Amino acid sequence: MAMTPAVFGLTGLSLTADEKAFFRDSDPAGYIIFGRNIESKAQLRALTDELRAIHGRDDLAILIDQEGGRVARMQAPLWPKFPAGELFDKLYDIASATAIEAARLNAQAIAVTLREVGITVDCHPLLDVRQPDANNVIGDRALGSEPMRVAALGRAILDGLQRGGVVGVVKHLPGHGRTSVDTHKSLPTVTASDEELQLDLAPFQTLNKAPMGMTGHLLFTAWDAETPSTLSTTVVQDIIRDRIGFDGLLFTDDLDMEALSGTVPERAERAQMAGCDIALNCWAKMDDMIGIADRLAPMSEKTQERLNRAMATIADTKDAESADELDMLLARRDELIAATA
Repeated sequence: MAMTPAVFGLTGLSLTADEKAFFRDSDPAGYIIFGRNIESKAQLRALTDELRAIHGRDDLAILIDQEGGRVARMQAPLWPKFPAGELFDKLYDIASATAIEAARLNAQAIAVTLREVGITVDCHPLLDVRQPDANNVIGDRALGSEPMRVAALGRAILDGLQRGGVVGVVKHLPGHGRTSVDTHKSLPTVTASDEELQLDLAPFQTLNKAPMGMTGHLLFTAWDAETPSTLSTTVVQDIIRDRIGFDGLLFTDDLDMEALSGTVPERAERAQMAGCDIALNCWAKMDDMIGIADRLAPMSEKTQERLNRAMATIADTKDAESADELDMLLARRDELIAATA
């Protein structure tokens, strides 16, 4: 039986009986971890092991948002505090090669911490090009305001994550840098012209071979004045797939965000019809998850192939032997940052 092309959230620190039964029956493509699911390293590893045991898949996609800065689900003091993207942007002004290497080391260190607790996918890096007058929902998370710099640092992050045994997800296709409002709260309308939007597309085009990507919930009047990008066949097919040339596994951003209208299962169905591979539903509301599983068509062969291809990029990665690797990566990163301060 084909998997359900969805990623679901979990309510707590371990699975409830209802969750376990539903996940076994629906066989989702993966799961996403939030702060509410984290108490300790041992508990988190037990939780991810429990998810793998349900499906018997060692390569199960278990996602997290661990960018550094203000978007970090795994927090100090249990884990290192990682910097936001802006640090590497500023470092790039001083020494571009140093910034790229520091970003790679930082990402590899993040991956080592994730791999230790059984997390296999990081929703990182942002390839959104920073704009001076935009809402701060992106802000210091961005890797810069110049597309090729964003692409260079983004490539280093993808490489570092992969070296550490974690798949990176480029976000937010086709570009979130011009957002006027926080998409968690409402739908932003972007009125930039097609020509102006080429700036936003450029980093994604450069890294269009990335294994995984995530949409952003924005309305681009130049492309589809009626429908948010996640739900728009025009944006997903013509812009993301054809013009950007992205053929990796495409997740929606969280379908619970208030930028979208309709019920969550309706949103999932519309996203799938538009061409998104995987519906991302973060909040672990059982009624919504059941509704999504009921409404979505089974995972297509193409989506299955994209998922398998993405997870295969980390198939040969060995788990870190000890904390020594993490300490070494962080020390080398900090030396590079200090050398340019």
